[in-house]
Amino acid sequence: MYGYHGRILIVDLTSQQARYEPLGEDVLRAFIGGIGLGTYLLYRFCPPGADPLGPENPLIFVGSPLVGTRLTTSSKFAVLAKSPLTGFIGDSLSSSFMATELKGLGSDAVVLTGFCETPTLLFLDSAPPPSLAGKREEGVGLEGSGDAVNVRFLPAGHLLGLSTFDTEARVKEELGDRRIRVACIGPAGERLVRYASIANDGGRQAGRTGPGAVMGSKNLKAMAVRGRAQTTVHDPGRLDEIGDALTKKSLGPATEKYRVLGTMANVAVFNRLGTLPTRNFQQTTFEGAEHVSGEVLFTEHRVKDAHCANCTIGCEKILITKDAGPETKGRMEYETLFALGPLLGISDPNAIIRAARLCDELGMDTISAGVTIAWAMECAERGIDLAQSIAEHSHSPSPSYAEGLGVRSAGRGGGALPPPSGKGAGGRGQFPSPSYREGLGVRSAGNGEGSSFLPLEGKQREGEVGEVLHFGNTDAVLRALNLIARREGVGDLLAEGTRRASAIVGHGSHAWAMHVKGLEMPGYEPRSLKTMALGLAVSTRGACHNRSSAYEADFSSRVDRLKADEARGAIAMQSEDFESVLDSLIWCKFLRKAFDDFYAESAEVYERVTGWPITPDELRRAGERISTLKKLFNIREGWARADDTLPPRALQEKLSDGVAAGLGLTPEELDLMIASYYRARGWAEDGTVPEAKLRELGLVDVFASFR
Repeated sequence: MYGYHGRILIVDLTSQQARYEPLGEDVLRAFIGGIGLGTYLLYRFCPPGADPLGPENPLIFVGSPLVGTRLTTSSKFAVLAKSPLTGFIGDSLSSSFMATELKGLGSDAVVLTGFCETPTLLFLDSAPPPSLAGKREEGVGLEGSGDAVNVRFLPAGHLLGLSTFDTEARVKEELGDRRIRVACIGPAGERLVRYASIANDGGRQAGRTGPGAVMGSKNLKAMAVRGRAQTTVHDPGRLDEIGDALTKKSLGPATEKYRVLGTMANVAVFNRLGTLPTRNFQQTTFEGAEHVSGEVLFTEHRVKDAHCANCTIGCEKILITKDAGPETKGRMEYETLFALGPLLGISDPNAIIRAARLCDELGMDTISAGVTIAWAMECAERGIDLAQSIAEHSHSPSPSYAEGLGVRSAGRGGGALPPPSGKGAGGRGQFPSPSYREGLGVRSAGNGEGSSFLPLEGKQREGEVGEVLHFGNTDAVLRALNLIARREGVGDLLAEGTRRASAIVGHGSHAWAMHVKGLEMPGYEPRSLKTMALGLAVSTRGACHNRSSAYEADFSSRVDRLKADEARGAIAMQSEDFESVLDSLIWCKFLRKAFDDFYAESAEVYERVTGWPITPDELRRAGERISTLKKLFNIREGWARADDTLPPRALQEKLSDGVAAGLGLTPEELDLMIASYYRARGWAEDGTVPEAKLRELGLVDVFASFR
């Protein structure tokens, strides 16, 4: 088999057993890889109604047929689980060498089920080093198709509390091989912060929808991977020709924005267009935008550009602080910059760099962290005492983490907070809680990059940090991030995300909780980007700019971005299906404009890699199939038509500033666009998928295979 291995590796963390299962050509062709294949596997391995933080929720790592081919930007992988934030499909993408090591295990995906009784380092090793030779009794050896993988379950209690950077370095040191790749969680994942991320390759994150919390719920501190299986392709000669041409295009005008300023360039543009969410979406322009623009950050704070493996674009910008505080280096892109800058009323680049670095150290999604803190800041602005609200709603004392004891409270979100009403609340199970060394929660071994871990002194170790959480307070943001990762005081509330936190606090605070389906909003103002508003509302992932490129229509001459109409449904559908193919092959999103005909060129690449002919229309249909299966997973987990909506602020308040001041988006306008989207997809008026559409997409046979 070319491009694929035709099997998945399933690791049962509870029994510490592992096995291969075959994947047929029909499944691989139908769902391709990455997000598509991951969606298929999630539907198959996640039982209906599974607790997102329970052992029954699988954690799935998926490669693609392009991984290992050396095509530019192709070293990417997907991570899927049922999301602890939304209760629906949770999928994230990450990049770099971990993708090639996972492919080197000789499987197309790794499915982790169950949970570990004690904090564990999972080592998937297809090339045991001499120092560990003869120790296969520590793990489970698997043989097949000429490849062997040894699965080891190693103790990781001593790694608890370490940052993601220090965890990765320590694991490589202990396993004696710097080439090993490590996916790990930080303190936020250990404490089951619902938007915790999984870090790999020096700070790259599978960030959105909370995969780090799922990993933490499994008592899995880290997964180390060393693979050696090679990827063979059907037509290497022609593939090299295609790859050379694509590399040249990747260095041309189509990617210039990403190669020079990166996505940080969006700040100045969005501010001018009145689409830059500021102070929790209360404004659309930021008076301090010039200080945090991509141009200024590039000129005054840039250290270097960073590339993912097999990437010729180099979009990542490594920045450094330039003030009198501790020198800190961190990665920066638009979403992090928006969420930790304008959204919080912060115009100090040094503070944003430190907050971004801290999120990476703690292992948490910068978007959800920033939006949740912005919600808390607005609560304070409106006179709502979060600490008092927590106390009023407490049913029991917070779990004790001292001495490494403590028990997770069943059926609740965490700490002393009561369970919010509604589906997807997600209990925390009843497994042993990780040890935190007398409750310190965060330790840094000092890796020289300028840790932002701050001491929490006096009453600010508890709820009173909420009293200083006001827009523009940079020190309070860093303290809040630490509290969230430790689930201390008000941090225990904010660790739940905006949907649950606002349900607990009440006082009408749901009106400014900026999320869709529980996932916090990205840096696009929906009231002045009407196609994007639809894309955010109907996204199966929740508020997401990556699973729908609908905003591209708003920034083009195709539509009037300030008006809603029925044409947006087809545009949103096409953008979702396009992204489904992009995320399944997996191409980098920043390469998308380098194709003259994306579907035709990608179809040829797929055939040259796998040897399986596929037409552009078949590839397009695969995108529709994947998008529909995502929706079917959500329907199975309790989705209802009312879930496809936007936050009350987006539907009830008009824009207060910018070029579109006075403009709003009414519920009727959004419903008009949603109805047009359902029609474009061939779905019922209530958003469910008719059996005729299932048959058209070949999904009836898929469900039959599950049974």
